[in-house]
Amino acid sequence: MNKKILIGIAGILTAIIAFSPLFGVHRAAHADVAGLATTCKAAMLLDANTGTVVFEKNTKQHLQIASMVKIMTLGLAFDEIARREISLDTTVTASENAASMGGSQAFLDANADYRLDELLKSIVVASANDSCVAVAEYLYGSVDAFVAAMNERATEMGLTDTKFVNCTGLPREGQYSCAADVAVMFKNLMAHEKFYDYAKVWMYDFEHPGGRVTGLTNTNKLIRFYDGCDGGKTGYTDEARSCITVTAKRGDTRLICVAIGAENSKTRNKEVSEMLNYGFANYKTIYALQKGEVLGEYGVENGKTESITAVAEEDCTAFVKCGEKSDVALQLNIDTLSAPLAAGQKVGTVTVLINGKEYGTVNAVAKNGCEKKGYKDILDDFINEW
Repeated sequence: MNKKILIGIAGILTAIIAFSPLFGVHRAAHADVAGLATTCKAAMLLDANTGTVVFEKNTKQHLQIASMVKIMTLGLAFDEIARREISLDTTVTASENAASMGGSQAFLDANADYRLDELLKSIVVASANDSCVAVAEYLYGSVDAFVAAMNERATEMGLTDTKFVNCTGLPREGQYSCAADVAVMFKNLMAHEKFYDYAKVWMYDFEHPGGRVTGLTNTNKLIRFYDGCDGGKTGYTDEARSCITVTAKRGDTRLICVAIGAENSKTRNKEVSEMLNYGFANYKTIYALQKGEVLGEYGVENGKTESITAVAEEDCTAFVKCGEKSDVALQLNIDTLSAPLAAGQKVGTVTVLINGKEYGTVNAVAKNGCEKKGYKDILDDFINEW
């Protein structure tokens, strides 16, 4: 069967005007909204699914980000735990070095054993510096090796305006990042479901091996006081001032908001809430294509069955401005299909076009498998056609 191309009007969505380096996607038409983030040194509001930037201010400026450094610390830790298939029940021994950390901490006992799960939870909830060091030493043998891996990961992610010198965000010369890079780091962290489990915890008791208990409270107050906020990471030092990155979801729309250098947490939370309010009031997410959506039936050469059903491998969402309309088309490209085919095997692509411009591409996969005809099948076909 020759390659087929089907172009059809799929619905009414909004035109997104330009492409952005962030996540390789789009920038909204008006990203410099007056009245937002007036006191922060830098800020950014974007759609979590497509990376479409709604608002930006000094997003590439090199700044201290305080404990938002832990976004990369956590992201790298979760990535390595998944890659190495490390159990969260693994025991981690807190070193003298880890227990000596100042600032926000879980007050670990030196040479005491803690579950990896509890250490990660204390980092997300209470920004525990001692737990950061304990996890870094466990995963890489030393903090220096872990920080080197953080910088390597930053390079892999294309973060050209970020440099790490520690894993905690405690003041150190030569450490910096920017709002755009923080958004990318946070997007990576959000890919780990366990992060949300921890991030939604408001208060809990951190239990030490000897029976001592440390009460920890979430440093991100917006999870309790902003509708839809279910994750974030805060930071504060005298130089960085008050910083935060959060995500909030309402309906199908999930936003990421970054604020760096606010004067205090009250002002920071107010300006982040205003940015999120603007985003939810003016934009929405529409599914141009949903995972498992049927794309059509396509013939298969030499197959025991004559055709397979092609479906979308994953969702394709469009982030659109409320009230504006634009045409969307689906361009379906199915390969020449020949048995055998396995269920889930790629059989082509679906490209989403908005106003004639490519918006995104999703794989088309076989919903059902198709075995290759054997000699008996060929003989049966011959007899039936005789």
